[in-house]
Amino acid sequence: MTTPPPALLIAGHGTRDEAGAEAFRDFVRELGRRNPELPVAGGFIELSPPPLGDAVTELVERGVRRFAAVPLMLVSAGHAKGDIPAALAREKERHPGISYTYGRPLGPHPALLAVLERRLDEALGGSGARTPADRADVTVLLVGRGSTDPDANAEVLKAARLLWEGRGYAGVETAFVSLAVPDVPSGLDRCVKLGARRIVVLPYFLFTGILPDRVRQQTEGWAAAHPEVEVRSAEVIGPEPELLDLVMERYREAVGGDLRMNCDSCVYRIALPGFEDKVGAPQQPHFHPDDDGDHDGHHHGHHTHGHSHSHAH
Repeated sequence: MTTPPPALLIAGHGTRDEAGAEAFRDFVRELGRRNPELPVAGGFIELSPPPLGDAVTELVERGVRRFAAVPLMLVSAGHAKGDIPAALAREKERHPGISYTYGRPLGPHPALLAVLERRLDEALGGSGARTPADRADVTVLLVGRGSTDPDANAEVLKAARLLWEGRGYAGVETAFVSLAVPDVPSGLDRCVKLGARRIVVLPYFLFTGILPDRVRQQTEGWAAAHPEVEVRSAEVIGPEPELLDLVMERYREAVGGDLRMNCDSCVYRIALPGFEDKVGAPQQPHFHPDDDGDHDGHHHGHHTHGHSHSHAH
């Protein structure tokens, strides 16, 4: 008898917005429908039902002993780094005999960047900014959740940079809706100071909720006070096929123990716009011009990239 595959447990932030919570629950149900061979359950860390512990209990009652937990989160902030591991450790004490692996957050994966690009095209609508030439006067303000964790905020800037590279927008700036600066109005001011003619505010959120609503309200408030600037609001990522596929990719990584660090956006692995020729390129040792003056005993020139992309992936 073959061992069944580990179940999939989805961990969400939680929201006070009922529509946002229902969007998460719908998404979990859709994952289950698309993967009938796999027990799938999902729960929240805070604010909305069901709590993560109830989702674990549901799996255990279905006979599950092994599962992989995937955080349905764009960045690795306090929830992904601390709260979810703590909650899972507690569940292991409550349900002796279960074992789990923990996947990584979704991150600025190329599939999600493609959805963000689609959201920008939709927001620009009839003005058809589909080619780099059309996009040359469009500045994007990517708005993240915001965190007290600098690493989490830096992840939003990484997403902005990856969205900008090779797509032809005038620029992609960042702002945050809570806990970090700049806030949305300051981010819009910054875009104008940089010479922005047309701005699209793009929420870096998976589903609707109180925070994305706040982004839109703040954008509309700022736009009303600045009628000379064209400002549009884009939609959240939403339960797109790319998101469903990416969660399954994170599940397979967690089950296989293949938790690569940031190879999703690696030019040697993924065809990023403008860098397609680098995919699969072998990594050679390289020498830095200043290595000869390196007196600290580290000869940086003698290493290959740790990724060894041409065969490890």
